[in-house]
Amino acid sequence: MHGINMDKILLSHGGGGQKTTELIRRRIYKYFNDPLLSSMDDSAVIGSQVFTTDSFVVKPLFFPGGDMGKLAVSGTVNDISVMGARPLYLSVGFIIEEGFEIKDFERILASMQQAAEAGDVRIVTGDTKVVERGKCDGLYVNTSGIGEIVFSRPPAVERIKPGDAVLINGPIGLHEISVLTARKEFGLETEVLSDVAPLWPLIRQLKDYDIKFMRDPTRGGISQVLNEIAGDRDFGIEIWEDSLPVTQEVAGICEILGFDFLHLANEGKVIAIASAKDAETILEIMQKDPLGKGAKMIGRVTDKNKGMVTLKTTALSERIVMPPTGELVPRIC
Repeated sequence: MHGINMDKILLSHGGGGQKTTELIRRRIYKYFNDPLLSSMDDSAVIGSQVFTTDSFVVKPLFFPGGDMGKLAVSGTVNDISVMGARPLYLSVGFIIEEGFEIKDFERILASMQQAAEAGDVRIVTGDTKVVERGKCDGLYVNTSGIGEIVFSRPPAVERIKPGDAVLINGPIGLHEISVLTARKEFGLETEVLSDVAPLWPLIRQLKDYDIKFMRDPTRGGISQVLNEIAGDRDFGIEIWEDSLPVTQEVAGICEILGFDFLHLANEGKVIAIASAKDAETILEIMQKDPLGKGAKMIGRVTDKNKGMVTLKTTALSERIVMPPTGELVPRIC
């Protein structure tokens, strides 16, 4: 592409959209060509167990509704949970910049403890490194986790078929907007609480129902997840604009700043694709749980527009939903 050095890593390569997928498939897989990795699931399935890892570089470290500690534990618990697995053990690695306030570090540690208790997971090992001033933006955290598959029929994208329902457990875009407004970069006075939370207490209630697939829509949002599901497959996914749960605050900020809320990151949401026979029951279970307040059925898997995600608008027109292609908003995770 003219004007862009394609021999360099760009911020957009870490944004969770098409550039991230391209970097993984064209560069990383060339050297790490393991079938467990190439499945691109949130966790690697190893027999009856799953294993995952993630790194967190959020700024600011503290935001309405959460902080780096809650984010790190919740994110890894959720990556395990969406595989139909019970989180068992986490490791935690800290990279701390010299001069970081001890009181802030202890605040983050306390938050991690609380999130681990809420997610019913144990933190059992870890590592701490301190680097010189200017070599780290305050604090970076890496978490890895192990879980045990407990769903009677483990979720797998191969099980999806036309007629399945697409569900989500509540309003979208809250985490990204929370972090962005906390930075005070756009002159916005609205305080939006992040949805960051460990989802295992909700997801474990679904283990005996016909869940075909689950994924937490973090970087790249709903658009990225649904496109990953539908891409190169023998079905399409249709979502309905009038069913998408979006708060007035998020919708208003997106309108002001020109964001697409389908691209916004979430940290306490799960997209579940369920069989038509169990979809209403699963939706009722979600809606009765505090983590599922505002849960909605937002679309269906179809046998048309194969390999694509489409949005049926309130005007009854239809448009293609594309994944984010670059660094569309400032980095939030």
